Amino acid sequence: MAGNTETIPTGVLWGGGQSPFSVTYGKMMMWFFLVSDALTFGGLLTAYGFSRATSEDAWPIGEQVFRALPGLDGHYPLVYVALMTFLLIVSSVTMVLAVEAGHRNDKRSVVRWMAATIVGGVFFLSSQAWEWSHFIHGSGGGFQLAKEVNVTTDSGDSMTLPKGELVFMDHHFGHLAEPWSEGEANTVLSSEDGHITLTQFGEHDHSAQLHSLTVNKYVENEQTISGNDAVKLWNARSDVFAFGANLEDSEYAAQQTYANFFFFITGFHGFHVFSGVIINIVIFLMALNGVFERRGHYEMVEKTGLYWHFVDLVWVFVFTFFYLI
Repeated sequence: MAGNTETIPTGVLWGGGQSPFSVTYGKMMMWFFLVSDALTFGGLLTAYGFSRATSEDAWPIGEQVFRALPGLDGHYPLVYVALMTFLLIVSSVTMVLAVEAGHRNDKRSVVRWMAATIVGGVFFLSSQAWEWSHFIHGSGGGFQLAKEVNVTTDSGDSMTLPKGELVFMDHHFGHLAEPWSEGEANTVLSSEDGHITLTQFGEHDHSAQLHSLTVNKYVENEQTISGNDAVKLWNARSDVFAFGANLEDSEYAAQQTYANFFFFITGFHGFHVFSGVIINIVIFLMALNGVFERRGHYEMVEKTGLYWHFVDLVWVFVFTFFYLI
């Protein structure tokens, strides 16, 4: 029976020395790295989603937290982060053009499009640094009440906030009130100065009375307290006071999980963008000096492009998780 076995011609067999998928070793290793990195980001975002789904506290809404533009007053929900996202995606387009030019061995176009990609990456990093700074310094601050306070909301509803209630202020009231002492606040702040936003969540009973009340302007169903009642809250503040967010305190939510995840995941992604910008600069200088032209190919540009597209794609998921939902 063994004598009837047919021998496969050696010309059909893969003899080594060349990738069976026509992919170079360098690109194959880049794909291995990207898959492992994707699993890392996937694990982080899954942990964030699980923490949010199981949290018993209200979760901050991205468009309420991130609503500032550099140098401008007012509320512009997600405008700046949308601009950041748009320019990062545009930088991915310029990277595609650089790779395409590399396939044509067009040194001049490679240099031009790599420079545009670097500019987009630097702008994104600068914008993220500003956004972190704004997130850390906060939009006003929060404090606990040292005594029970009766207030009236702007909609005309009266309510009693117990001692120890956590109050969060908006940007304008926080900066107006912070420099003044308790006595001065009554005389300096008028009924038109600033406001504190109260947010209720929890179930209502059949008589439409509040079952629970939490003071936090970053969740849904906002109510505001302004004018003299806002000053009354400010005057009843305790020594427990916080502005912005860090790894221990946060003005954006009753729980600290949100800020911790924000710092870690956006920081981890920002490190990837920073690394990508550095790599892009190296590739730009090599192309400018004719290194790839002498090699006869621009494969390094293509491998760098894979990494840059991955970074852009991950940001789409980070943007969705933290800012849109």
